[in-house]
Amino acid sequence: MSRAKGAPTRREGRLTIQTVAGDAEGAERMRSLASVRRAREREREKRKGGTVEQARVAREVIIPDVITVGDLANRMATRGVEIIKFLMRQGVMLKINDVIDNDTAELVATEFGHTVRRVSEADVEEGFIGAEDVDDYLVARPPVVTVMGHVDHGKTSLLDALRSADVVSGEHGGITQHIGAYQVRLEGGQAVTFLDTPGHAAFSAMRMRGANVTDIVVLVVAADDGVMPQTVEAINHAKAAGAPIIVAINKIDKPGADPTRVINELLQHEIVVESLGGDTQAIQVSAKEKMGLDDLIEAILLQAEVLDLKANPDRTADGMVIEAKLDRGRGAVSTVLVKRGTLKRGDIVVAGDTFGRVRALLNERGEQLSEAGPSVPVEILGMDGTPSPGEPFAVVENEARARELTDYRTRLKREKAGSPIQGASLADMMAKLADKKVSELPVIIKADVQGSAEAIVGSLDKLAHEEVRARIILSGAGAISESDVMLAKGAGSPILGFNVRASKQAQVLAEREGVEIRYYSIIYDLIDDMKGVLSGMLAPIQRETFLGNAEVLQAFDISKIGRVAGCRVSEGVVRKGARVRIIRADIVVLELGTLQTLKRFKDEVNEVPSGQECGMAFQGFQDIKAGDTIECFTLEEVRRTL
Repeated sequence: MSRAKGAPTRREGRLTIQTVAGDAEGAERMRSLASVRRAREREREKRKGGTVEQARVAREVIIPDVITVGDLANRMATRGVEIIKFLMRQGVMLKINDVIDNDTAELVATEFGHTVRRVSEADVEEGFIGAEDVDDYLVARPPVVTVMGHVDHGKTSLLDALRSADVVSGEHGGITQHIGAYQVRLEGGQAVTFLDTPGHAAFSAMRMRGANVTDIVVLVVAADDGVMPQTVEAINHAKAAGAPIIVAINKIDKPGADPTRVINELLQHEIVVESLGGDTQAIQVSAKEKMGLDDLIEAILLQAEVLDLKANPDRTADGMVIEAKLDRGRGAVSTVLVKRGTLKRGDIVVAGDTFGRVRALLNERGEQLSEAGPSVPVEILGMDGTPSPGEPFAVVENEARARELTDYRTRLKREKAGSPIQGASLADMMAKLADKKVSELPVIIKADVQGSAEAIVGSLDKLAHEEVRARIILSGAGAISESDVMLAKGAGSPILGFNVRASKQAQVLAEREGVEIRYYSIIYDLIDDMKGVLSGMLAPIQRETFLGNAEVLQAFDISKIGRVAGCRVSEGVVRKGARVRIIRADIVVLELGTLQTLKRFKDEVNEVPSGQECGMAFQGFQDIKAGDTIECFTLEEVRRTL
């Protein structure tokens, strides 16, 4: 296109300072300084007759379990293309973003003249729980005593008598369903920390945690009931933890009390009391009448003195999570027992895959504390979630360290949950599913504390059958929320609330969406209900009841009716409408047929006894012949239970 005469000329080339400030048309395009240097370097290399290998600086290269080629190049301060060329010479074709294992990465780094330090992701766990303390810094600490025993043997009542408080009235159904942690201060200035564990069979994991953190186990046995299954389980937990046992024979004030029987039954489980020459103290007490409590306290203090319990309070705190729950007003509340060090307000605590700054410390009376020393149970506020009971906790130096730990543990937990069953291929799993048609009952469980939710999940897992089982969609602590209702709607599952209630919005949503919410306060009721539902999902079995046999003497063809058999009843009775099985030469030719017509001479009858003759016609079967044997029976469906 030709330019009109007098029109301004169009600027060509890039816009530079010279084109703006000077004569744009006459200004030369200048080269950059970097371009000139590169050209000179190329000229110099050509004169020397080849490329010059830059002097490499030996570095310490940190190599994790897996690393990308690009990341390895950055750590070695080397161009990624050089590493790719080296790997190609080794017969490995990779791109810059491909992942290599630590052995290959070490080979590459060593070949390039670097030293290697291999690290693992699990190294972030190092130093989480500090080293053991030396004797110079240890001071005496209160003993941690776990009260264990069978359900309804008076564990909580005994603890109430010791701390002069009434907790039993607050427990549903008169049974303890949580681990309680209390510290009793005695007149002499000593202190004893008590852990009260549930006795019901479903709370086995809670009792195990109680035994693992304890110094002394007080085994409560009712004098009128003797050694029961959960008593034996408590003995096994105490032995596994290596904790000494003090037997408290409770309810000695009752008419049927027999302490001698209890002592003899304990002998079967290798518990020999002092009166029989053993080393286990046995104290007779009555929690209701407050008898023998001083003797029990004296026995505990004596055992603690023998154990010589010590800890270092002047260090960062660590210990164990006893229980965790979600409180609407306070958020995540964790009950922890400090083992060593002193836990202070403002400390950053990591427990499992949760962390947080301690906003408040509360004792069992609800009083605010500024710090908690060894063997002191406290509730801490400020965690970002509810850690699993039994998880160790520790104070870390800063939030970055806490986040590093929790991120690693969360990732590990997610990988573990998502990984397939070891040793089973996808084809094997599909074959198993094809062979076994397992009916699943999806359920969502919300409980007041994490330990109760865990106990319910464990109990439902034990109810699993080869044909039916409960599938846990979600379990956790806290009130039932709208998101729980929507999840239940999508999964087609009921919501089981244990000592929790749905919010008003969640209740309205559940009614609108048709989601069933069941509330429970006693674990027996919940397990029994779920057992009944799962039993109802089992296919009923059919039970066969023999009635009698008949022999076919002759077969007739009758118009409008079809083939009719003239028979003689040889055994039992034959009944109209009953099921029949026709046998010819010891081979079954009709299975589960129905006796449609039964006649005695010309009359329709309902039943023909042994020794009499009759006529029979069968629904949908005409191939009847003389000499056949007709077996008559009834079928009934029997409901199955787990």
